[in-house]
Amino acid sequence: MKRSDGRAPDELRKMEAKTGVIKRADGSAMFRIGETIAYAAVHGPRELHPKFLQNPEKGLLRCNYNMMAFSGSGERVRPSPNRRSREISLVTEKALEPVLDLTAYPNAVIDIFIELLQTDAGTRCAGICAAAMALADAGIPMKDLVSALSIGYLKNEIILDINGEEDMNEGATDIAFACLPRTGEITLLQIDGEIKKEILLKGLEKAKEAARKIADIQRKALKERYHDKNVA
Repeated sequence: MKRSDGRAPDELRKMEAKTGVIKRADGSAMFRIGETIAYAAVHGPRELHPKFLQNPEKGLLRCNYNMMAFSGSGERVRPSPNRRSREISLVTEKALEPVLDLTAYPNAVIDIFIELLQTDAGTRCAGICAAAMALADAGIPMKDLVSALSIGYLKNEIILDINGEEDMNEGATDIAFACLPRTGEITLLQIDGEIKKEILLKGLEKAKEAARKIADIQRKALKERYHDKNVA
């Protein structure tokens, strides 16, 4: 199958990752895949207010996902929170929680702010990749990174890392996927469309392999940041 941008079915778009990109944050990162660019900033752990929300047994992970106005293909995105951004904020929290020990932060909150500067499909997945790197950059202990990508089922074939044109195809099934690269533990699986179980399982195995490639990019950015700090 020849894709609209010339990639092979299992081929990912070009990726770029950086950490320490926002000075006033405790941790921050940028992750780019294709034309989708996500920035993430971590603040905390810090005391949770108002106090009635505090939990003496564990801390709270709180995500805020936002697409900047004009981040799409020439279309202005409404800057105020909407149902989609709230839903993506929630699934991002659920995708990241398995790698954190929130019991280490009683009565506290870790805030993650994710901004999509530019979008061309796979926005929630790019945001998750950036957020995981920002958590690591903040020095918060994690049992693994979280790597995410979109999977498509189009014209009877599984394709990895769908682009905007593929995402808009009426016959496509779109799957958001995130996992722990080392173990393959899945932390996010959202399916929009129809797909047979056996095809989905094959697609997930391909996605896990691709997630390991994404994790290599994430780790490289973190190592470069650590090296730069030591040199400084």
